[in-house]
Amino acid sequence: MSRIGKMPVPVPSGVSIDIDGQSVKVKGPRGELNRDFHERVSISLDEGDAIVERADDTRESRALHGLSRALLANMVEGVSEGFKRELEVVGVGYRAALKGRDLEMQLGFSHPVNFSAPDGITFEVPEATKIVITGIDKELVGQVAANIRKIRPPEPYKGKGVRYSGEHIRRKAGKAGR
Repeated sequence: MSRIGKMPVPVPSGVSIDIDGQSVKVKGPRGELNRDFHERVSISLDEGDAIVERADDTRESRALHGLSRALLANMVEGVSEGFKRELEVVGVGYRAALKGRDLEMQLGFSHPVNFSAPDGITFEVPEATKIVITGIDKELVGQVAANIRKIRPPEPYKGKGVRYSGEHIRRKAGKAGR
């Protein structure tokens, strides 16, 4: 039995789950998320908990069991509390600023880099070197953070670039002096 898959997903008050076949809609105070699950797993509600069960014991079904439970738990957590990802901009002259809903960054290029916020994502810039990405969809928040980091990933010599908050960059020694 899957250790993750067999655990029920607690549904907090204020969150409602609507199951229609393989389609699940989760509604909460922060918004609403929809997802279609694989036909090898079934989702049911039982006394304030959502339970994910698999059809058989094949390798694919066992893999989908834990995955489906984790996706459902992320949907419930997203509509109740939301997710956030923090980025740091490191480098001389590197900075970020908000322009409306969009992000404008100076990252050492000859031009500023503009990044538009997709639907369901909000940016905050508490300092010129910090970017906070928030949203209810964990997958989308992580993908947007990865896309921003991909514009100027941290380099190994001076560590300049966009990195996740708390990320450790392995540094290389530069040229040896005489």
